[in-house]
Order: sequence, then C-alpha cells, then structure tokens
Amino acid sequence: MLGIQNNVSALNAQHNLGRSQNSLNTSIERLSSGFKVNRGADGPAALVISEKQRAQIAGLKAAIDNTDKAVAVVQTAEGALTEINSLLVKARSLSIDSANTGVNDADALAANQAEIDNVLDTINRIAANTQFGDSNLLDGSSGLQGTASDTDVTFLKATSDTSAGSYAVAVTTVAERANATAGTAQTTNLAAAETLTVNGVSISLNAGLDQNAVVSRINEFTGQTGVVAAVVGGATQLRTESFGTAATIDVISDTAAAATSSGFGTTLVQDSGVNVAGTIGGNAATGSGAVLTGSAGASQGIMVSIAEDAANLTQTVTGAQGNITIADNSLIFQIGANQNQTVSISIDSVDSTGLGIGVAGNQFTNLNEISVTSASGAQDSIGIIDAAIDEISTLRGTLGAFQGNTLESTATNMRSTLENTVNAESVIRDTDFAEEISKFTNSQVLVQAGASVLSSANQSSQLILSLLG
Repeated sequence: MLGIQNNVSALNAQHNLGRSQNSLNTSIERLSSGFKVNRGADGPAALVISEKQRAQIAGLKAAIDNTDKAVAVVQTAEGALTEINSLLVKARSLSIDSANTGVNDADALAANQAEIDNVLDTINRIAANTQFGDSNLLDGSSGLQGTASDTDVTFLKATSDTSAGSYAVAVTTVAERANATAGTAQTTNLAAAETLTVNGVSISLNAGLDQNAVVSRINEFTGQTGVVAAVVGGATQLRTESFGTAATIDVISDTAAAATSSGFGTTLVQDSGVNVAGTIGGNAATGSGAVLTGSAGASQGIMVSIAEDAANLTQTVTGAQGNITIADNSLIFQIGANQNQTVSISIDSVDSTGLGIGVAGNQFTNLNEISVTSASGAQDSIGIIDAAIDEISTLRGTLGAFQGNTLESTATNMRSTLENTVNAESVIRDTDFAEEISKFTNSQVLVQAGASVLSSANQSSQLILSLLG
C-alpha cells in the first residue's frame, strides 16, 4: 500500500534507529566512564549492592589506617616500657651491691640510694611524659582509674580482672606498725652515755640529752633502721615506718631502764606489725601492710591504701571507709569497617608509686619507697624491684600480644577482605571493555544502517508522484 498521510516504513526505520542510537550512547558512556552501572536505571539491584560495597571498601581502607595508627600507639608505649625495664635492672644491680653490707660503708650505701632515687625520678618522668599526640599512655589515664570518696583511702591500681563500678571499702582488722614503748619514761637528762641498738643499728646517746634530743638522735638513723621515734604519753615510743607483718622492731640498750636513761633497758624488746584485713564491694580483700587488694567478684584486682589513724599513728583507720569508684579509660581502637567493631586495651600507671605494690612480707609498699641504706632495706628493695620488673614485662607482653594477635592479624585479614570486596564490586559495576566494544561496534553499524534505511523510507513517498504524473 502506498499513501502520503502516513509513512509507516519511515516510522519503523526511525524507531529502530533511535534504539540503535540509545544503545550506542550507552556503550559510549560505559566505555568513557569505565562503569557499566552509572545510574539506577542501568541496574537498580546492581547499584544498591555496589554502593553498599563501596561504603564497605571505604570503611575497610579507613579501618586499616586506624589499625596502623594503633600499632604506632602500642609501639610508642612499649618503647618507653623498654627503657623503664632497663632502669629497673640498673636499680636492681645497685640494690644487690648495697646488700653486700660487709663491704659497703654508710657513704657507699648513701651513694647507691642517691642513684636509685635518680632512677626512680627518671621512671616517673617517662611515665608522665610518654604521649601519642595529646594522649598520655603510661600515667594511668589510659587504663582503669579509681576515685575514693573518703580521704583515708587512696586508690593505687586495678587490673584487667576489675570491672568498672562503685565499691564500698571496709576495714575489719587494722594494719599495725611494729612498735615499742620505753618501759620507763625519761623525765630528766641522760645521766651517762648510752648505746641504743635499734634493728641492728647502734645509736650512741650522749650524756646530758633530754628526751626530745634523744628522739631527734634516734630519728637521724631512720633511713637505716626504718624506725621513727616520738614522745607518746610521756614515754619514748619507737614505731616502724611501714605497716604489716614484714615490719619488725628490735630494741635494746646497754643501760638499765631509768628516768635518767632512754628507758628501754637491757632486755630485748621485739614487735611485729599486722596486715590490714577488710572487704571491697562486699567481697573479701587480702591485706599486705596497709594495702587492701580485692580478691573476688567484680572488685577483684582493686588495690587501695588505708591511711594511718591520726589519733594512733601505730595503726590505720578502721570501719567503713566510703566508696571507691572505678572508671574504665582504656584505649579504644576502631579496627573494623562497621559499627562497634572496636578493641580496647588498658595500660596501667607505671610510675614508681604504681609498681611493686603489696609484695607479701616486704617492708616497702611500692617501688617509690625502696631504700638500700640498710641490709634489710636492700634485701626488700630487691624483692620490690623484681615485682616491678615482672609487672613491666607482663605489660610489655600484653601490648605485644595485642599488637601481633589483634591489630596486625586484623589488618592482614582486612587487606584480604578489601581485595575480595573490590573484586566483587568490580564484577558488578566495572565495564567489561571486550564485551562493550563489541556492543559499541554493533550499535555503530546499526546506526549507520538505520540512517541509510530511514533515508530510503523517506524517499518512498516520491513514488506516488510518478503515479500522478
């Protein structure tokens, strides 16, 4: 049929040419962009899946960077701990040297103590100043911190066994210092020179000294004896600086007890201290000296120091002592691509007051108190330093395990996951150039053919004019 009102052939050719042109434009877009899905219309399901995978890919890349930064934090902390460990080894050598009392005189012991004090100052400086960015790592602010509601309780430390929360502290048995009181009160000046032996240290008391002068003379040797003298109830009283069963006192004089002597007499007076006992959070706590350590329940690992009783300096306070509140300030690292994929690690304080705490049978309660100016002090200092070395080594091991088994292993796994996720996203979204070029060539030929056919279809109406002529 030939007609001039409707040219169906041209319409058909135009329709097919349009389809070929659209196909050609799509191929050009895919070839130029590199993606076969550029908009939702190109594949709604594919777009949804690939966009989720793109978010996951970005998250994995950020998490890998986070993990690398976390490794740097851990290495910074461990580097400082390595130096602290070296300083502790040096302090231990000095303590061993001081324990050789058959060779060392008082000046040598004092020199060793001065060097140990310098070591402790350096440890404290490292603990206070080791930072990553603005974050302190070793001062306790990156671990479990405790706040006491009662001024008679001092938080010392907590462990990984401790849960955050608030715990009541109660003392059921007071800690006691070893103490000895002169059987006879000195009421006048010493009638004759006297030698008072306290914990194996001979103290010469010159004739004519009054009671206050005798007390002052005894206190000149506190560094060697670990004993403090004071006038209590009119009589001279000696008490150890430390609390607990490790604190002992032995005192004897070469002069009979009298109002004109120190009053201790020629009979050996001995005494030992008592360890504190009590509860933390209603659970049993073990005592060492004046330090209570939670041994069960959520309060396990909490260490607190109980203050001396102002009314009786030979013992600590007793009864309910308020609450200790534990806050978990552990370092938290986002090491996953999704919400709440985090890990944390707690780094305890490593200053000298936070190391070597609560060593059983030791006159010192922490590393900061060690003194090597006496034989017993040097021996106990070795024990405290050994405990501190164990704590530092354990912390370094914990950090090393965290770095190797948690951070680095996770990063390795995420790199593998990233590779596979990128590959999956590529399959869904990237242009297959071999396939698309074939489509492009086919569409290009169809467009050229369609244009030619449309031209021919438009000329078909000219045949009618030949029939009219």
